Amino acid sequence: MRAVRFAEYGAPSVLKVVETDVPEPGPGQVRVAVRAAGVNPIDVKVRSGSMSGGEPLAAPRSLGSEVSGVVDAVGDGVTDVSAGDAVAGWPIGGGYADYALLSVYAAKPDALTWEQAAALPVAGEAALRSLRALKPGRGETLLINGASGAVGALATQIAVADGVTVIGTAGPANLDRVRALGAAATTHGPGLADRVRDLAPQGVDAVLDAAGHGALPDAIALRGGVDRVVTIADPAAFDLGVPFLSGGPEDQTAEVLRTLLEAAAQGRITPPAAQSMRLDQAVQAHELLEARGSGKIVLIP
Repeated sequence: MRAVRFAEYGAPSVLKVVETDVPEPGPGQVRVAVRAAGVNPIDVKVRSGSMSGGEPLAAPRSLGSEVSGVVDAVGDGVTDVSAGDAVAGWPIGGGYADYALLSVYAAKPDALTWEQAAALPVAGEAALRSLRALKPGRGETLLINGASGAVGALATQIAVADGVTVIGTAGPANLDRVRALGAAATTHGPGLADRVRDLAPQGVDAVLDAAGHGALPDAIALRGGVDRVVTIADPAAFDLGVPFLSGGPEDQTAEVLRTLLEAAAQGRITPPAAQSMRLDQAVQAHELLEARGSGKIVLIP
């Protein structure tokens, strides 16, 4: 099968399509013929070596943290799906490939395309994790920095549906998109705190920073401290005393997947709009993501 791997850290050009063995599912795992694989900012950081701590790459590595596909084989103990079933989930050992192994997955609703299903797990889990940490309640006001991005847009939709008043920040070109999600919108950047106070004279009850852009000092000023302020994007959090929600395997559950996929299938949330590219265009996909800094891309084998 084909898989995208890299043998050294560096620019997108280190990504190579190689031929490798089709993986065999172990106990509790399923193998899927990949129909779409999401490309995320974390993939760019891993490939570039920015998260390596300066250590060289020990062995060739694969990328890709979310896929949709058709079950091709099942390992021992798997009874909830069988060959031919459509699923989405978090792959083991990378998803930029013709085949991938999954141990955490959920059925893909017929109402969703392969691309939509593959675009949901990473951003959707981050949105749910952030909202669980902040616990915004009906009638409260939540500020979401980066409300037009994949995570911010999903968090906005979920919060608005729960009766939360959302103020979302975005670049000038994306303000209408934020308003269409049900939020009040303003631009990020200098003067953010004053603009938010104009929109919410009563103050904000919680802040989710999903984009960075140096918004944490304004978030702290608006809250009068770090209580109920979290970020998934700004490493300055560690110096400011703000929780950085990086997430982990314990957050990636089948229940979370089912919640996201069912909500999208029922129209309660809209999956991130994804640009489709071929598997052999992984280099171009990373170049594009780096150039624009955001936006969803999926690779199609």
